[in-house]
Amino acid sequence: MSFVQTVSGKIKPEEMGVTYGHEHLLFCPPSPVNAEDPDMQLLQVDKAIQEVNYFKLAGGQCVVEMSTVEMGRSPEGMEAISKVTGIHIIAATGFNKGRFCDPYVADKSLDQIVAEIVHDLMQGMDATGIKAGLIKASSSKDHMTPGEEKIFQAAAKAHLQTGAPVSTHTEAGTFALEQIQRLTGADVKPEHIIIGHLDRKLEWDYLHAVAETGVFMGFDQLSKEKYFPDPERISMIKQLIEAGHGRQIMLSGDLARMSYWPSYGFGKGPGLTYILWRFVPWMLETGISKEAVDDILVKNPSRAFAWNV
Repeated sequence: MSFVQTVSGKIKPEEMGVTYGHEHLLFCPPSPVNAEDPDMQLLQVDKAIQEVNYFKLAGGQCVVEMSTVEMGRSPEGMEAISKVTGIHIIAATGFNKGRFCDPYVADKSLDQIVAEIVHDLMQGMDATGIKAGLIKASSSKDHMTPGEEKIFQAAAKAHLQTGAPVSTHTEAGTFALEQIQRLTGADVKPEHIIIGHLDRKLEWDYLHAVAETGVFMGFDQLSKEKYFPDPERISMIKQLIEAGHGRQIMLSGDLARMSYWPSYGFGKGPGLTYILWRFVPWMLETGISKEAVDDILVKNPSRAFAWNV
């Protein structure tokens, strides 16, 4: 049996529709980061509802919300957003990179971390009864901290116990092959792995090697010109499609700042409509087919985020 677990309950994979695979709707980094960078937090449910309604207007149907417990995850807030907007929301258990999670997991055993993750998936997050739908694991730039190593081990064990997919954070796109090795070496199959932020490292040999492992690939920094112009992302996506990897790619913006959301005020952006109203038309203009776009936005997420139990 295959299903997708949202904050409002289980749905069939084909019910997901147009999906962004790596976003944040409500979160707050731990101190002192939240004080040092106050723009990097999303605290208002009403603003999230407004932004998600924009996404719905653009044709969106599902958001994968990747905020973890140490990043101010809000199960009840996500459930409220979903109920008001009618948009499916998939929540994350697991942890962010060591900068945030190391103090949280340092004194916990591997078995304790596995138990917490499994509880979030099977019973509910933060004693709410609202269940997570995927496991997050993260690494630092070009390496893993001891805490991150422990979390990858825990993610693999929790996946094998539950069937929940594993989605990762790579810092600046690095260490993806090592992440894959950690997970597949612990018996997680590539089709249950989503590697995040790969459009932070637009190098053909590297991304082709990642694609050849069979994992899903997150191009989830769309609109962030400070890293790469979007035409370069589209060129790489087209190249991967032509090499036979179009059924592994997913899109998102990872818009984890108030300044990225029009809902927070005039002049802010690009917001959750950007991919559907701007990026996708540019993809089509370059000759990427509608069928390939449908794979990337609909069919690939419906396979990537499905539990197969």
